[in-house]
Amino acid sequence: MSKQEQIVRMFDSIANRYDFVNRVLTFGIDKKWRQNAIKDALNAIDKKEVKILDVACGTGDMIEIWQKEASKKNISTRICGLDPSVGMLEVAKNRFPSLKFYNAYATDIPCQSNTIDGISISFGIRNVLEIKKAISEFHRVLKTGGIVLVLEFVKAENPNKFRKCVDFYSNKFLPKIGGILSKNKEAYEYLPNSIENFYTPSELIGLFEESGFSTLKQDSYNFGQVGVFIFRK
Repeated sequence: MSKQEQIVRMFDSIANRYDFVNRVLTFGIDKKWRQNAIKDALNAIDKKEVKILDVACGTGDMIEIWQKEASKKNISTRICGLDPSVGMLEVAKNRFPSLKFYNAYATDIPCQSNTIDGISISFGIRNVLEIKKAISEFHRVLKTGGIVLVLEFVKAENPNKFRKCVDFYSNKFLPKIGGILSKNKEAYEYLPNSIENFYTPSELIGLFEESGFSTLKQDSYNFGQVGVFIFRK
């Protein structure tokens, strides 16, 4: 089994408790991060009818917020979800039985070229081992002028004392709490390790710009631990 397949299996194993554990570990603030990011993404797309692909959609948290925020702006949406985890998709399909979901990897998106207005990937790109290939796929399926919204835990560029405190929580307490709540300690030990082995904000921006994207927005939450990026094709 490849390392990528092992990561997918890990998410399969925690799918049924994933949302609950996330709410506890972030004290519920992650929903606000997603809402703010999607508001900015809809403003960047600036259309009344949009086709959205939520990559690494998991249980569908982002899809729910896309629908709510688009409705507030009277924007008509066609939303599809994509995830390699069968367990996560089962939860998402139960939440949104009328939507289309793809059991696929970000590196091999089953959509035609130049057909998508917006792609979102929330706390998922860090789990894609062939990230350059995934970014290339994003560029392929997006229409000219389309956007990619990325929310992700990022490695610190120059950590201050507040960021060090946040990282201490993530490294020492989060794996223990997450392991107890999810009954899978390994999955939540993976999180801090994957953050440390991921990119800094400037490195991630560089990867997208090398693939032909321009950077529209960069922001952060949680003292820089969570990066928010919007890129345009």
